[in-house]
Amino acid sequence: MSSPAGTRAGAPNSRPFGIYVHWPFCQAKCPYCDFNSHVRPQVNQARHAAALVRELETMAARMPGETVTSIFFGGGTPSLMQGATVDALLNAIARLWPVAADAEITLEANPTSVEADRFRAYRNAGVNRVSLGVQALDDRSLKALGRLHSADEALRAVTLARDTFPRVSFDLIYARPQQTVEAWDAELTRALAFGPDHLSLYQLTIEEGTPFAALHAAGRLSVPDEDTGAALYETTQALCEAAGLPAYEVSNHARPGEESRHNLVYWQGDAYVGIGPGAHGRLLTPSGWQATSTLTDPAAWLQAVEATGHGLVVDEYVDNCDRAVEMLLMGLRLREGIQLSRLSAPFGDLVDNQAVEKCIANDLLVMHGDKLQVTQAGRPVLNALLREILL
Repeated sequence: MSSPAGTRAGAPNSRPFGIYVHWPFCQAKCPYCDFNSHVRPQVNQARHAAALVRELETMAARMPGETVTSIFFGGGTPSLMQGATVDALLNAIARLWPVAADAEITLEANPTSVEADRFRAYRNAGVNRVSLGVQALDDRSLKALGRLHSADEALRAVTLARDTFPRVSFDLIYARPQQTVEAWDAELTRALAFGPDHLSLYQLTIEEGTPFAALHAAGRLSVPDEDTGAALYETTQALCEAAGLPAYEVSNHARPGEESRHNLVYWQGDAYVGIGPGAHGRLLTPSGWQATSTLTDPAAWLQAVEATGHGLVVDEYVDNCDRAVEMLLMGLRLREGIQLSRLSAPFGDLVDNQAVEKCIANDLLVMHGDKLQVTQAGRPVLNALLREILL
C-alpha cells in the first residue's frame, strides 16, 4: 500500500470483518510456545508471498464485497517478513476487498534490533499498529524463555515503535518459574512507566508437547502455586487499573478506545478470513457459518496452494449450537460480556441452568437484562467456570 497511513477508501461497514495472515517462520522456537511456528534458515519470500496472495484470491471469492476493518499479521514471527512482502499482501487485500479508511493493520514483531530495523518499511507499506513480543523485562527470564533479545533491546524497540507507528502494544508473560509477586510488581510498574495504550499480559501456561511441558513433567521446572498465581493476577489488575488500562478481556488491557479491534472480531463472534499455514477462519456465507483451517506444515501448505489455490484441510458448516457455544466461550472473555440475543441457539439449551444460577449466587457471573458477564471474581477462574456451566 503506497499510503503511509495504510488506508484504502471503502464503504462504511455494518459489521466488522477481519483478515488474518499467518507467517509461520521464526529464528528460534521458544520452549513454552505451542503455536504453529517453524525454524527455517532460508525462506523464499517471493514464493510465499505469491502463495498467500493466491489464497487471498480464493477466499475473496467466498466472502465478496465485505469491507475489511482489520488486518492482522501473526505468527511465527511476522517481523521476519520483508517490507516488500507486507506491501504486496496489503495491496492484494485492497484489490480484492474494500478496506475501511480507518482499518486497523497490526503486525506482530519481536524486539531484536534486526527486526526493529524493518519498522519504517512496515509503516510505509501501511501497517499502523505493532504488537511487540517483549515477554519479560529482565535478561535472566528472557534467556529462560528462549527469547533472543535483552530487556534493554526490548525497551529500545518499544521506543522506536512508538516513534514509527500510531499505535503500539506489547506482551509480557508472568507467573514465570520462581517469580515472586514483588518482582512482578516492579517489572509491570516499569512497563507501565512507558505509558502504553495497550498491554497483553499472559500467565505462563505449560502447553502439552512443548519443551517446558517435558521439563515440568520431569520436575525440573516449577511454576508459582495457585495462591501465588492468584496474587500475581490481582497485582496485574490493580496496577493496570490504577494506570488507566483496565482489562477489557481476560489477558488484555487498554486505555478506552485503544482495544485491539482485530481481536475483538474473534471475541465478539464476527467473520474473518484466515490465510497461511495453520490459519483458522470463520466465514459468514449465504448458507451459514463455515469454519476453515489450513495445512500446518509450511511446505505442504505451499504445494497445495500452488496446485489448487488454497491449503484448506477444514471447510465445514458450523451448526447453530456449536456456533452459539463458540460465541459464549469467546464472548465471556470480554469484560462487557455477551448479549444472549446474539446467540444462534437458546441459552437454556447450551448451559446447565442450575450451575449458572449457582455462579450468579456466588458472584462469578452476573446477568444485566440480555447481557451475561463474568465478574471480577470470576475472571481468574473462567476456564473452570465454563466447564461448570456448559452442557
